[in-house]
Amino acid sequence: MTQLTVVEGDITRLEVDVIVNAANSALAGGGGVDGAIHRAAGAEKLQAACRLLGGCSTGSAKATPAFALPAQAIFHAVGPIWRGGSQGEAELLASCYRQCIAMAEAERYQSIAFPAISCGVYGYPLDQAVVIAVDTVRSSLAFNTSLEQVIFCCFDGEMAERYHRVLNTAD
Repeated sequence: MTQLTVVEGDITRLEVDVIVNAANSALAGGGGVDGAIHRAAGAEKLQAACRLLGGCSTGSAKATPAFALPAQAIFHAVGPIWRGGSQGEAELLASCYRQCIAMAEAERYQSIAFPAISCGVYGYPLDQAVVIAVDTVRSSLAFNTSLEQVIFCCFDGEMAERYHRVLNTAD
């Protein structure tokens, strides 16, 4: 059974097979976790690898090597910009998590770390995003899985508490 854990800290320092990046559709790097991942991986090499991918549509994910990160791969997931909730945001956000789990399965990875996709500058309400993240990951893991560990990496205690609350009430 896959272990779901919550970690408060810097996702770029986690020793996992896959680090998920909350990317923009151009895969160009940016602020928040996206910028931190680019800097920690080696911005020049990661940007060159991302340019070869030709962007990524919202709700999808694409992979690059992890370069200087303590991981094997980075999955660049493009979450939706919050527009009030009636523009298909929930399905697009869930799709990011489903695609990352499926990509990890295809490569037989054993561990993956997710940030709170779309919860920074994209403005997705954290309480709703956490429920979508946990529910989608759980349902995606209901099938045979190579993943032994899924980490929800939070940048502060308030976010970590929300993940803990959802994980504990959903058990």
